[in-house]
Amino acid sequence: MSNSLLSRFAENTFWLARYMERSDSLARMLEVTETHARDESGGQDWAAILDANSDISRFRHAYGKANATDVIRFYTIDGNNPTSIRSFVAYARENARSLRHLISTEMWSQINVFNTWMGGLRTRDVQPRRLPAVCQHIKESCQAHTGITEATFYQDQAWLFYWIGKMIERADQATRLLDVGYARAERVGAMEEEHKEHLSHWNALLRSVGGYHAFRRTHSVRLISHEVVAFILKDKAFPRSVLACVNHAHEHMLALVDQHDVETAKPALGILSDIQSRLMAADSPTIIEQGLHDYADNIQQRLIAFTDALGKGCFGHRS
Repeated sequence: MSNSLLSRFAENTFWLARYMERSDSLARMLEVTETHARDESGGQDWAAILDANSDISRFRHAYGKANATDVIRFYTIDGNNPTSIRSFVAYARENARSLRHLISTEMWSQINVFNTWMGGLRTRDVQPRRLPAVCQHIKESCQAHTGITEATFYQDQAWLFYWIGKMIERADQATRLLDVGYARAERVGAMEEEHKEHLSHWNALLRSVGGYHAFRRTHSVRLISHEVVAFILKDKAFPRSVLACVNHAHEHMLALVDQHDVETAKPALGILSDIQSRLMAADSPTIIEQGLHDYADNIQQRLIAFTDALGKGCFGHRS
């Protein structure tokens, strides 16, 4: 690492972005699941969220069988759960506190207000019928953070690490949303695109990644499974697609190496280039035929490998 940014501050910046993005994505996942899990298969939907986030064992130890009320509490206000939104926002604030001399007053103020609001939520506030309003507030708070950061954060190495973290987290979360949403749509519709209930779940999947209107601008009236999958995975014009996020992260990694001489970032850059190539070559009908879950899981594992390499190269982690 260059002396201009200590490794611990680079790591704080990277994880500040990731925790805020993770909060936004989890709110989207909860919101769309609550909307479309009001039938006899609802328990499967809530269990699917736990599975996508590798939280089944932790949840069962604390709550038992998955149901709407408990899963919502587990992922919103449970301070004992390290993967709840309350925990994510608290972690983000701690990283921001370590960066107080680097970030703007506006960034620091906004994240403190958000953290205080999350800490004030109680069980009655996150009942299923109240969840949409809570999720909307969480999303708006995360988006406000992004806007303030973009407008006020000085564009040096710290800025690059922030956006690398944000894009990597967004790519990872897109694969999780795709995995959960696709499984639900497949289970309900048995792959019959014309089935009205099936179509509603493709709509829900697109809305969960903020891509419904963008998809409708570029595709036919009918929702076809492999087109939805391809859109979320590799449409470069959609800012939340996995490929678009990886492309942006790749650009920022190149800037670290070429403009700031961070040679230790090269191993992580190589992994990201490999992910980029795999996504560009991806064929959605083949992915669906061979198993979308395994494909999404593979991308997640490669993103973890990237994060590990970045940690060793830039954050001072030991091998």
